Amino acid sequence: MPHNGPSQSDYLMMRYAHPFFTTIPPENRQPIEELNASRMAEFIAQNLGPIPKPKRTSAMKLAEVIGEAGVQEIEAAGSISFHATGDTGQQNGGPADPQEQVAHEMAKDYRPGHGGENPAFLLHLGDVIYGHRKDLLYRDEYYRPYMKYPGKIVAIAGNHDGETFPGTDPKPCEAFLKNFCAATATLPSIAVDVRIFRKTMTQPGVYWLLDAPFLHIVGLYSNIAEGPGFLTGAGGDDSQKNWLAEALKAIALERAAGKRKALILAVHHPPFSAGLDHQGSPQMLADIDAACAAVGLIPDAVLSGHSHSYQRYTRRWRHGAAHTNVPFLVAGCGGHHAAQVRPADHATVGEVTYESSRQGFGYLLVKASADRLELSLHQVTANGSSLFDGTAVDLHAAA
Repeated sequence: MPHNGPSQSDYLMMRYAHPFFTTIPPENRQPIEELNASRMAEFIAQNLGPIPKPKRTSAMKLAEVIGEAGVQEIEAAGSISFHATGDTGQQNGGPADPQEQVAHEMAKDYRPGHGGENPAFLLHLGDVIYGHRKDLLYRDEYYRPYMKYPGKIVAIAGNHDGETFPGTDPKPCEAFLKNFCAATATLPSIAVDVRIFRKTMTQPGVYWLLDAPFLHIVGLYSNIAEGPGFLTGAGGDDSQKNWLAEALKAIALERAAGKRKALILAVHHPPFSAGLDHQGSPQMLADIDAACAAVGLIPDAVLSGHSHSYQRYTRRWRHGAAHTNVPFLVAGCGGHHAAQVRPADHATVGEVTYESSRQGFGYLLVKASADRLELSLHQVTANGSSLFDGTAVDLHAAA
């Protein structure tokens, strides 16, 4: 950024290649005629992609994913755990590929005969596939890397999952819906042809609520832009925002009836980010805040990907005169391009403290019981995996 900002005439005459590269405050800028916008976020908000409508009710029980016997094992164990990571789509293939290394290390957390103590599933935090012909890339960028991962995989869609290309990927999220939101769980030929037997998932859509023992997860779709993220769809479609309000209302009613579970929100674009590849999404966070405030409910943790790194923040989320400390974790470190990230300085800006960061690959292990939610980042290198960072939430103390 230059020391002396561009003048209004510089802005109008396109002094810089990027039309929004200017220190002129947005409220003082004249809209760029071709874009009909005076800031990038404004243009993005006017050009969002459609959000595919769910094929059925957007709530699913864990038994639909792992079976009733698996749920009973988790209940008997007294806690549930799962993996989470995002931004995959392997680049080279083979055992030296970062995505396969992460998958290999996650698989080590499964032990035969340990039932409900094993992770219940992997939550993919979006950007499963990058580039053109996603329907074909699923074989080598999804089914092959997770061939030896024992658990089921549920997912939220990222911006690359939703992007479209004329001729190759004409419909938003088409390949994602085919592999994660199928009408029935089937063995896709693209996997069977190379002797891989992972079935498609039957999620209701690109946004959903998962009801599990000790845990609710709300999965959201934050649209197609590189940033920021939006919960609104093309043409001002607020269906997802309205659904989120109803889902949180239902959870609030359960809590009022004495059924307190950990609540995790999962959304691809991070509300906060110090990644040098991707920044935070304040507009999206404002929509989440509004939905939470309407029912007096605060999530116990927020998980995201998009920025290809690990980051952890603590937000003092206010509710009335009190506040709750909520961890926001970015785990876009599943195997696709380790991007630079600004080192965590533990500084507090407003209500947010930047607690931890790491450039490289890894995965989250999340564990919830009736009393506690634990989240830990396991870093993965060519030498294996090790614990890098962790935090915990006392569910009795949280709002």
